[in-house]
Amino acid sequence: MNPVVGLDIAKGESQVQMFLDKKIPYKNSVKIEHTVEGLKELHSYLLDLERQTGLKPPVVLESTGHYHTPVVQFLEAREYVVIIVNPLVSYRAKSSSLRKTKTVAIDAYHLGELYYKEDLQPHKKRGIHLLNLRHLTRQHENMTGIMVQTKLQFQAVLDQVFPEYKGVFGDLYAEISLRTLQSFPTSESVLEAGVEEIAQFIDTHCKARSFNWALERSEKLIGAAERNPFQSTLYQSLLVSLNMYNDLLQVYHQQLSTLEREIDELEAQLEEYELLQSIPGIGEKIAATIISEIGEIDRFNHPKKLVAFAGLDPSIFESGRFKSTKNHITKRGSARLRHMLYTAVRCSIRDSRKKKTTPETIARNKRLRTFYDLKREEGKPYKVAKIACANKLLHWI
Repeated sequence: MNPVVGLDIAKGESQVQMFLDKKIPYKNSVKIEHTVEGLKELHSYLLDLERQTGLKPPVVLESTGHYHTPVVQFLEAREYVVIIVNPLVSYRAKSSSLRKTKTVAIDAYHLGELYYKEDLQPHKKRGIHLLNLRHLTRQHENMTGIMVQTKLQFQAVLDQVFPEYKGVFGDLYAEISLRTLQSFPTSESVLEAGVEEIAQFIDTHCKARSFNWALERSEKLIGAAERNPFQSTLYQSLLVSLNMYNDLLQVYHQQLSTLEREIDELEAQLEEYELLQSIPGIGEKIAATIISEIGEIDRFNHPKKLVAFAGLDPSIFESGRFKSTKNHITKRGSARLRHMLYTAVRCSIRDSRKKKTTPETIARNKRLRTFYDLKREEGKPYKVAKIACANKLLHWI
């Protein structure tokens, strides 16, 4: 006997199909919910199959983002071997039949059959520490994207209310800049308050700067109000929108600061964090994302496997005498890891450091820049050369 259980995971529920051996299904497929009672029901089915075969059955399921998480956690706590299949592999297995039929019961059946056809590897439980880091870095990336969109909307409204305000502070989105704009959003409010009142406000809310600096900002704000083409605001709705976006930006700043503190605390406990930052061009955020996306690096016994995990390996297409010469990368791995590697390469080869005595520019990572220049001299396009550098960077990692 070689039992196995196929699980077709969906949101909040799963379809279960048990097998005694190859092509010998056990009972009909059943549906269970991802609740305490539903998972207990799943456990009872597994125990029944174990009594019939005398063996603890492995469970095969498809990776489904986060929907499979409660099931995997439940099974691992009871020491079941869990095999999480890449959706591309399971799709190929489901498409092998000539019949064009798709149901959850059939999908669960195909996952069970896949166990006997393929050499599937058990899922390796990842460390809680690295998973926490991955969740935080992904949340940081998502919130940064939301903040960028909010900034664009904020600027669009500001252009219709107080476009001259942009030159008052060095950073439009600095905390003191947003607070000042919130209190003095129009030309009327600025001119009515006057230089002294505005300077006092800035000095009160920005202790890191001197009063003279606050006075200079105040004078610049008065000048901006006098130049502002909108001396009076006709549409109250624009002021409501401007204040709303201002509030959101301040909240996003606070939340991002909280996430960055949590990420820093987790990073400090990882030896890999310092090792990665020893590579010129890899900073704190890039190092944190690369570590969290790779996870336990000992899962990969060869650099090429890590390259494939990142989706940076070239696709190959041959048919008969035809052999493709223009091959794209597979992009079948972690998109976030690819993005961070690409960013790291840009930072590494950029001519940004200059010697004080000569006009010579020096790349952050001379070794990687030499490799990049070599690829360009060979006639490789810009993006192809950068992908080759990302591949090289992964080998070093």
